[in-house]
Amino acid sequence: MKHHASTFSQRLLRGQSPSYERLQARFAEDGSPLDAQPLALHCGWGRLLIGHTYPDAEALVSELLNEKPGERDIALYVAAPQQVLAQSPGQLFLDPSDTLRLWFSDYRPAQRVFRGFRIRRAQNALDWRAINQLYVSRGMLPVDPTRLTPRHQGGPVYWLAEDENSNAVIGSVMGLNHEKAFHDPEHGSSLWCLAVDSKCTRPGVGEVLVRHLIEHFMSRGLSYLDLSVLHDNQQAKNLYAKLGFRTLPTFAIKRKNSINEALFLGPGPQAALNPYARIIVDEAHRRGIEVQVDDADAGLFTLSHGGRRVRCRESLSDLTSAVSVTLCQDKSLTHRMLKAAGLQLPAQQLAANGDDNLAFLDAHQRIVVKPLDGEQGHGVAVDLHSIGDVQRAIERAHAFDSRVLLESYHPGLDLRIVVIGFEVVAAAIRRPAEIVGDGQQTIAALIESTSRRREAATSGESSIPVDAETRRTLSDAGYDLNSVLPSGKQLAVRRTANLHTGGCLEDVTAILHPTLADAAIRAARALDIPVVGLDLIVTAADQPEYVFIEANERVGLANHQPQPTAERFVDLLFPHSLPVHN
Repeated sequence: MKHHASTFSQRLLRGQSPSYERLQARFAEDGSPLDAQPLALHCGWGRLLIGHTYPDAEALVSELLNEKPGERDIALYVAAPQQVLAQSPGQLFLDPSDTLRLWFSDYRPAQRVFRGFRIRRAQNALDWRAINQLYVSRGMLPVDPTRLTPRHQGGPVYWLAEDENSNAVIGSVMGLNHEKAFHDPEHGSSLWCLAVDSKCTRPGVGEVLVRHLIEHFMSRGLSYLDLSVLHDNQQAKNLYAKLGFRTLPTFAIKRKNSINEALFLGPGPQAALNPYARIIVDEAHRRGIEVQVDDADAGLFTLSHGGRRVRCRESLSDLTSAVSVTLCQDKSLTHRMLKAAGLQLPAQQLAANGDDNLAFLDAHQRIVVKPLDGEQGHGVAVDLHSIGDVQRAIERAHAFDSRVLLESYHPGLDLRIVVIGFEVVAAAIRRPAEIVGDGQQTIAALIESTSRRREAATSGESSIPVDAETRRTLSDAGYDLNSVLPSGKQLAVRRTANLHTGGCLEDVTAILHPTLADAAIRAARALDIPVVGLDLIVTAADQPEYVFIEANERVGLANHQPQPTAERFVDLLFPHSLPVHN
């Protein structure tokens, strides 16, 4: 079926904004009030300014400059952006996002049924808290529901995706009915703020949220759905192309503020860097610190400011001595230094002959095998009960270091504490990679799809390896890769919680027990290291019991957003530099 755009819509599609007078006349033809006013709808995080409801560029600019601190206003449907930018080029910029449109006559319903979650409207304070936790974790602004334009005045509606087993909010989206909002003669609607939890193991959450909004507005007799998507968000664009969205040649304008810095400052020199280097370079770029990328693949860069020059490899810098690096990399040295500082540690010895290894296993019953100098969870096997498993794990660990450690196993939660300048900046519980069954797909297929989502959410830094450790974890749980997991069944497929092997983080900075914070600072001082990630096994983040596992001299600061890890790191390197504020 072909859609037939009216003259009004055709002008917009050709990039010609209808004048205020013609828009008023069209409203009159449609039976709407003649006194329609320039429209600014509050969405909880800022306002949407409908560009073609403003009589001229001056009026639109004046409203944009009324943006409240901490909010993000967006002027949409601006067909002549040069006229708006000319009024205030120092304070406004052209948003690099693309505007897409789906005509409902082009829409085709889904052929597949997605299960395990439901879609409903946000209803209460608990819903808003969960939605905001999701948005903040995805680097988006939280919603203040008290500021929303009321629905009877054309305000937006927020929908959420809720896991049927845990009732956790795993996705959210905002919809706006243009007919109610500004008497849109084209009977349109728009989508905003689509987000899915990066740790979500349910497939299709984003697609179902978009389809729900489409079908909701179709049932209201509307004609199309518009959305704005960042120009380089290819994953989202692939979804929208699959659903039939097409590019709309119109523009959006925003105000230059700290929230929008990445959009108007440009990518800077960090474009080819991994996320762990990029988060630091982004912060330096914001402060006007000169950045020289020395080796993008290795995460090497040099920062210069005020006559001071510091080389970095991600969060490892010239400020960390070679001795401190050695103390972290050699886990037996780490163990001795922290033990001398009076901290609690597991029993430990180097793997040796079969009899010595068996004696250690007999003494502790459950043990951990790891390379003496290793990182990112490679070569680590956890909770081994038999000497056969221990010997095989030692052989695998030898691929990463000729020296292998045996440690007593301590059950509990894996806690990472980030210490910068001998102060705790962030803390997070790390959870192993997990899948959720749907009663149809094999465990291998579920691991593949979950791993693909983790890779997309972490720019390729996190994925679930299908190796001997994964197979052992499955076997101990009574499954293999060809098993079909029952619908709703949650299954951990790794024992280690390292992010590089598909683990995920739960921020616990706000509830960290003072004993744990103090132990982390004492450990950092014992190792004399200014930036370090310390791994502990704990009963809970808000309880004092702990056992230290290891120290990481090159901690991934990007894993702990929204905690200000990059900000504190740059503060340490350049204490006289100041971040830009709105």
